[in-house]
Amino acid sequence: MAYGLVYDYLNGQCIEAHNYFGAHFGEENGKKFVTFRLYAPGASDVSVIGEWNSWDFTKDKMNKIDEAGVWELTIPNLTNYQCYKFHFKNAKGEYVDKIDPFAFFSELRPGTCSRLFDNRFFQWHDDSWLRKRDRNFDKPMSIYEMHLGSWKGKAEDGHLLSYEEIGDYIIPYLKEHGFTHVEFMPLVQYPFDGSWGYQATGFFSIDSRYGNPFQLMSLINRLHQNGIGAIIDFAPVHFASDEWALAQYDGTYLFEYGNEWRMSPWGSLHFDLGKDPVRSFLMSAINYFIDYFHFDGVRIDAVSNIIYHNGDANLGVNGGGLEFLKRLTSKLHLAHDKVMLIAEDSTAYAGTTKDPKIGGLGFDYKWDLGWMNDTLKYYAKDPVYKKWEHYNITFSMAYFYSDNFMLPLSHDEVVHGKGTIINKMWGDYYEKFALLRNLYTYQFSHPGKKLNFMGNELGSFDEWDESKSLPWVLKTYPAHDSISRLMRDLNLIYRHEKAMYFEEHNPTHFHWLMVDNANDSIYAFQRNVDKDTLIFVFNMTSNYYESYSIPLLESGTYEEIFNSDKDVYGGSNQYNGLPLNSELGSFEGLPAHINIKLASFGACIFKKIK
Repeated sequence: MAYGLVYDYLNGQCIEAHNYFGAHFGEENGKKFVTFRLYAPGASDVSVIGEWNSWDFTKDKMNKIDEAGVWELTIPNLTNYQCYKFHFKNAKGEYVDKIDPFAFFSELRPGTCSRLFDNRFFQWHDDSWLRKRDRNFDKPMSIYEMHLGSWKGKAEDGHLLSYEEIGDYIIPYLKEHGFTHVEFMPLVQYPFDGSWGYQATGFFSIDSRYGNPFQLMSLINRLHQNGIGAIIDFAPVHFASDEWALAQYDGTYLFEYGNEWRMSPWGSLHFDLGKDPVRSFLMSAINYFIDYFHFDGVRIDAVSNIIYHNGDANLGVNGGGLEFLKRLTSKLHLAHDKVMLIAEDSTAYAGTTKDPKIGGLGFDYKWDLGWMNDTLKYYAKDPVYKKWEHYNITFSMAYFYSDNFMLPLSHDEVVHGKGTIINKMWGDYYEKFALLRNLYTYQFSHPGKKLNFMGNELGSFDEWDESKSLPWVLKTYPAHDSISRLMRDLNLIYRHEKAMYFEEHNPTHFHWLMVDNANDSIYAFQRNVDKDTLIFVFNMTSNYYESYSIPLLESGTYEEIFNSDKDVYGGSNQYNGLPLNSELGSFEGLPAHINIKLASFGACIFKKIK
């Protein structure tokens, strides 16, 4: 078995390398031991140094068990949390101390050691969840993206809340607000807080800021018991350049490029995804999180930088990167057919969510960053000029059926001087809130799964700062608390109305009712499934209409089930109270219309009464 696994690892076909390499506890005749295995073909004179041998490199020498460069040693009587590193002579003739690339746990920064952890015997209680979970193609999926350390902030005594402690707060919050999933920004080991986990050093090592692997398992176990899915963000493009970590690990460019592509745009080191052992390393890391931690989905960061060198199509396709993605999605879907793979892909590459057998990349979902950019650009415009930007709203449906899209308003949009979501809205204080309510209604109404970064529901004017808690004091202000109420109600309507999520990629379920009304900047469309029909109307200007004609495909009686201008959301209460009967004919040439009250910057949802 070991020979076959090493062979597969060297040939880029292994997704279970974590079950062989690294530090593994075992027992024999009642005695415990740890077996260390390291892949370092450029190394010689390899030792395990740690707390138990006083960091003496002469005591625990490893044996080279394979000419490919695999080293092994079994040491008895070791315990959880003991620190260790590998000490060896590298290909340059230098003696170095390096972390274990496959370590399951690590010292809290600024410490740099790997730590022993026996992760075998956690008691899971989520069988019923695992049996029924799937990739949610025909189910509602509203994701709450969060940075674990800054959601609640530190405890009163100054310590960062553990995975378990955060669970006490986040689980009831997610349930109260109607989110179906939570997506955690990277939870692997990383040294610099400001990288948010996207520049990692330990790709199998759980972030020790918040506790040990069992504590993370406990959090996910509780999420599942409460009907909430868990997604992890993973960055396989690059890694931190710290010399004690993966950089020139054995004196060669074992993990990174050795040419002009070595440095990433972020100052980190690019993984060379054309190397088969690197592919096995990363595929195994992602599989480890799914297998050991029961994650329901993995979001792959910066896919554009995998498809193209430095994410620039002008620099050409990265063939090694494309092969890595196809191999990754194919193997993980084969091993975990109910787990979602999500691409954060800003390119126009054709077929990100298509099957690799027909030239696609094999993801289940792709972030629609084009929708996000066009939409936020439009909402930032003075209404006087929106008539010339009308296509920014209509264009997304022109390509929607080309891939399986997710609509993100993510952490990237609320940092680095970009302003928060509400700050991007045009207008004065009141108008910004009205447009924000309109925007969120539009996001939930548009086909595609939903993702919102933590704090979007607070309407905060202050950018996110990873060193601070979210500004929860805003909940004491009615205007901000009303946005939370709006987000909750949109989630509940979204989850209740089948027409808002079922068979989204069937074009017969979506119809523009008012698509070219640039002069008034009013949009209307219909979504229908079976006998359920919903009408969505958006007024993108400050004009108020006591009666506005909305064309219809079907005659009947329509009841308003949501209006963003209601006072409970902070609006002026210009809504349609009683059911509306349609009348024959419309100026759009459709067979019928209804006359509705349409508030300034108002957004409405109507349901046809059966």
